[in-house]
Amino acid sequence: MSDRLSVFKTYKLYVGGKFPRSESGRVYEVSDSKNKWLANAPLSSRKDARDAVVAARKAQGGWAGRTAYLRGQILYRVAEMLEGRKDQFVREVAEAEGLSKSKAAVVVDAAIDRWVWYAGWTDKVAQIVGGGNPVAGPFFNLSSPEPTGVVTVVAPQKSSFLGLVSVIAPVIATGNTAVVIASEDSPLPALSLGEVLATSDLPGGVVNILSGRTAEIAPSLAAHQDVNAIDLAGVEDDVLAKELEVAAADNLKRVVRPQPVDWSADPGTHRLTAFLETKTVWHPTGSLGASGSAY
Repeated sequence: MSDRLSVFKTYKLYVGGKFPRSESGRVYEVSDSKNKWLANAPLSSRKDARDAVVAARKAQGGWAGRTAYLRGQILYRVAEMLEGRKDQFVREVAEAEGLSKSKAAVVVDAAIDRWVWYAGWTDKVAQIVGGGNPVAGPFFNLSSPEPTGVVTVVAPQKSSFLGLVSVIAPVIATGNTAVVIASEDSPLPALSLGEVLATSDLPGGVVNILSGRTAEIAPSLAAHQDVNAIDLAGVEDDVLAKELEVAAADNLKRVVRPQPVDWSADPGTHRLTAFLETKTVWHPTGSLGASGSAY
């Protein structure tokens, strides 16, 4: 029996729940930490970015309309699916970040735990940023958090998987949808994550993953009028970061500025609350009978 030919994996984008190639037809070489070729990744164009925003906007209303409990169940399902494909992600993270397999396994375990962390927060975040407000008058005054909408996320460049999960999960946990630009030099764990999300009960379009040159894709997303917020976690060029902030200001996007982050540390709730709006409702209490008591 003759030896089989190797079957190389063709990585693709993840947009609208599907796996398209870049409309430009372009790819670029991805290498490991020792400059050994690993695969070709799609080189996304601005058209791909616009398509991803359309998919994210189409999915946003339905995703936000799910109960917080159900969103938590779906995020937990992502963790379950990752657990079943742990070996693949350990290999990809080891190659991408130049880690030993044992250290890469620690990173992947932490990333899976992070999905569980944010799954648990979906139906609790309203309790820490919403509630009844004391007012001097016969009114109920209630504040509740609502998703901002479509969020562009520039994933961390060095932490190709734990950092990636740490910026995606809080965005979608609160009902937003995401357009993610993967790590430019290490996009393979992100593109493989798309395959997990597609089989995890997550509706198509809630997360959309692009690979390619950050400086080429990010400006059009920062200036896009149908993007409501942007997380610049993975922007390492100060000049580009400023350019993106200025572009984002045009339609008053929320911006999370780039800053040093220890992705292995307790994530807290900062990124959960960064992409929430507060809705406040006033409602008259009325009066019952001559006593004037209110309900």
